[in-house]
Amino acid sequence: MRIALFATCLADTLYPEAAKATVRLLERLGHEVVFPFEQTCCGQMHINTGYQRDALPLVKRYVSVFDPFDVIVAPSGSCVGSIRHQHATVAANLGEAGLAARAHDVGSRTYELSELLVDVLEVEDVGAYYPHTVTYHPTCHSLRMTRVGDKPLRLLRQVRGLKLVELPLAEQCCGFGGTFALKNAETSSAMLADKMTNIVSTGAEVCTAGDASCLMHIGGGLQRKDAGVTTVHLAEILAATS
Repeated sequence: MRIALFATCLADTLYPEAAKATVRLLERLGHEVVFPFEQTCCGQMHINTGYQRDALPLVKRYVSVFDPFDVIVAPSGSCVGSIRHQHATVAANLGEAGLAARAHDVGSRTYELSELLVDVLEVEDVGAYYPHTVTYHPTCHSLRMTRVGDKPLRLLRQVRGLKLVELPLAEQCCGFGGTFALKNAETSSAMLADKMTNIVSTGAEVCTAGDASCLMHIGGGLQRKDAGVTTVHLAEILAATS
């Protein structure tokens, strides 16, 4: 299958290993991965902070760049949620009915990585090997917008050498929420403290998730706490073979 990769801003600027791992994984499974260099931000940050008009050019860019592809993947439940559930609404709200229809169509072909693997490629055992104790944090947008459900857990359970331990109160937000962490720093920090306590209580070596943004938030807190737990993107675990 020919699959277009939408890397996302965070992967492009701060966490390139998540995007690289996505490519390695899909190529190992026998698929061709294409990276359109014209891609930019999906506009989620603008939309979520009320700047819909400023997001419109980014919606247009995403639709234009990825329209030629039958399948698009991103290592981010958050960005996929925005593309799938916000792009068409933004275009419609601003009187761009034609763009809204195209955005809906392209959005329906855009998948978060675990969705692509389980629902489209119909694979759960991706041949990964990762000899570590791991706990999984289900990010808010992956749960409530993209609705990936237990697909990441099903994939992790098939990884050889990996011991998966349950995260207490897993569905509670880590406190990131994009600009929420900046505008409501004290509340965000309190939410992060609760999340870190629960992560450390599992005894895991690694906390994984499908969104680099939440891992950045959690990882920074764990590092400052010197907790002895690292954060690793789901794609990197699934791409690991040694």
